[in-house]
Amino acid sequence: MPFEAVSFTDVSTAGLESSPIAEALAGLRANEARYFSNKYKHTFAVVPAAEVQEALNWVEEILDSEREIVPTSPALEVSINDVDGIYWVHVFYESGLAVNVLWTRADDGKRAVGFKLSEGMDVPPELSAFKFARQKSKLAGENRGSFFKIKGDHPLP
Repeated sequence: MPFEAVSFTDVSTAGLESSPIAEALAGLRANEARYFSNKYKHTFAVVPAAEVQEALNWVEEILDSEREIVPTSPALEVSINDVDGIYWVHVFYESGLAVNVLWTRADDGKRAVGFKLSEGMDVPPELSAFKFARQKSKLAGENRGSFFKIKGDHPLP
């Protein structure tokens, strides 16, 4: 499965074309790529969600078992990153939603789920209980983010 590096200098909607807000979602994806490049000197890369079903299932099992959240939009792409003892999986959904699971490998480390809503999308019904903070970015415009801490144990895929 060939992962495609995401550029944060030449933002592309490749892989996200079916999203009604593909440009905003591409900006959000590029913003994540810039974060990984700046913080970890790591290349953020994506693959079609269907090619990494095990990682997608892991994220969606955490959402369901921890908070009874079932995304209503199809997953388009997934990014899997293992940096500085942290296993991260990002899922980009057709609606413009981006979900990331941060799983520190150390037993006492941070474990959380983050949500980002692309500029121009409404809060999906399954996330209506969350409060979202506004974030501005040159790449992603104004997006909204929220998170929750993972309490249970979810073996890595």
